[in-house]
Amino acid sequence: MNVIDYLNEQQTKYEVVRHKPAYTAEQLSRVEHLPAPQVAKTVVVEADGRFYLCVLPADRKIDFLALQKHLNANQVRLADEDQMALLFLDAEVGAEVPFGHLYNLPTLLDKSLLRDKEISFLAGRHDVSIHMKMEDYLRLARPSVLKFSYPAQAERFLDPYFFDPYLDNNFLP
Repeated sequence: MNVIDYLNEQQTKYEVVRHKPAYTAEQLSRVEHLPAPQVAKTVVVEADGRFYLCVLPADRKIDFLALQKHLNANQVRLADEDQMALLFLDAEVGAEVPFGHLYNLPTLLDKSLLRDKEISFLAGRHDVSIHMKMEDYLRLARPSVLKFSYPAQAERFLDPYFFDPYLDNNFLP
């Protein structure tokens, strides 16, 4: 069942927006002129052989150590594109929707997404997104709310091996 059919079945208010293709949540934020913290990205992780759908703001990254502790797992890693294609048969790879239960996956929502009253996300395609109220999303997705992300711009300070040849000040805080 695609997400639009699901939202209609649940009689939920939402808005569908067609736009230029966006291949990341950050691009979706720019294409739609939305604040990055309001745009959700979905990331599938595998923890000790079990898949989880993680939902976090476009401007944040997964803290794998925090996720490992929350899930009481020995190892947490990103799912690869082949695994994603098998898990989400009705979605383009990279445009997965943030409703894990539609795919028999537990949904983990990063607490930082709760700051906004609305949530926006790709609707299974790179050129279609959905906007809806956060309270409706929470009611339908029934996620476990955890803290498992950090600001993306902090990555270069948290990772001692980070180096971006396009930044002039790689070593300055």
